[in-house]
Amino acid sequence: MVILLALIGTASLYSASAGNFDLWAKKHIIRFTISLILLFLISLIDIKYVYKYSYILFFLTLLLLFSVEIFGIFGKGATRWIQVFGVSIQPSEIIKISIILALAKFYHDLRFDRIGYIHNLFFPMIIIIIPFILIVIQPDLGTSLSIFILGVSIMFIAGVKIWKFVVGLLIMVISYPFFWNSIKPYQQKRILSFLNPESDPLGQGYQLIQSKIALGSGSLTGKGFLEGTQSYLEFLPEKQTDFIFTLIGEEFGFIGTIFIIILFLFVITICFYISIKSSHIFGRIIALGVGSNLFIYVILNISMVSGLMPVVGIPLPLISYGGTVMLSIIISIGMVLNIELNHNLKKLSGHA
Repeated sequence: MVILLALIGTASLYSASAGNFDLWAKKHIIRFTISLILLFLISLIDIKYVYKYSYILFFLTLLLLFSVEIFGIFGKGATRWIQVFGVSIQPSEIIKISIILALAKFYHDLRFDRIGYIHNLFFPMIIIIIPFILIVIQPDLGTSLSIFILGVSIMFIAGVKIWKFVVGLLIMVISYPFFWNSIKPYQQKRILSFLNPESDPLGQGYQLIQSKIALGSGSLTGKGFLEGTQSYLEFLPEKQTDFIFTLIGEEFGFIGTIFIIILFLFVITICFYISIKSSHIFGRIIALGVGSNLFIYVILNISMVSGLMPVVGIPLPLISYGGTVMLSIIISIGMVLNIELNHNLKKLSGHA
């Protein structure tokens, strides 16, 4: 299913470039082929080593994220990328994996009856909040939001009581004025245009209006492959990245979009099933975390392009054009396969 999603992404990128394979589709399939090799290598790593070095991996990716402030490359209105051996990578996507690993190790080592203690919330919140703040500074509201949701989801999965999240939600509501004043003016305009995109149809509301037109014009079965007028006439911006689901909806209609959603749901369900099979907490939380992360990507992207939430710049994994997101997802899937191979393992470094 992962391979099928990547092939759909290749075909969609070919269509987005009006039949030019070399523009986006070629790089997409090359990146996926290389990543697929990495997937199998990761699935064969001794999971005890992954467990042992989880905190170190988090610290290294945190340094990588912090280096964006020093060596970062400016592009698309933000500084989110760094150059490593001539290749641009986005550390904010890679750190999602290490957050999952670090939280999985913490809750694996913590006795279940101690999860409810208030002081045991501090370390997980540090793991979540530091990357969140660094990514907000870049600024990248969409990725920072997805990281926060991912971290909180893992804490809930691990057994943190729901009333603590209610208290956290109240604190967030109270601190909303501070949050509003801390985000960039263009991000404020995005949120306002989401509430009423027609108020600025040629400005902040343009992307959302064109996305809705393209999705709606696809009807039940779509206009056909390479027949999407909104994308070919350049009305639809970022059709190769954040709005590729809209392109699929225009060309293949409701049936095509539902097929994509079903594929993602199958992959997410398998992640959850593997987590149930795992005999150790570390593997269980990793598989649940990977499934949750994939769900967050998909639900935020589809909600964004269909007007259910503001445009915040979230790609559709394995389908949108972008090397770092693909690398992050493939590494995550490799970890889930590793857990499947080691689901009968009873102990990790002396811990049950």
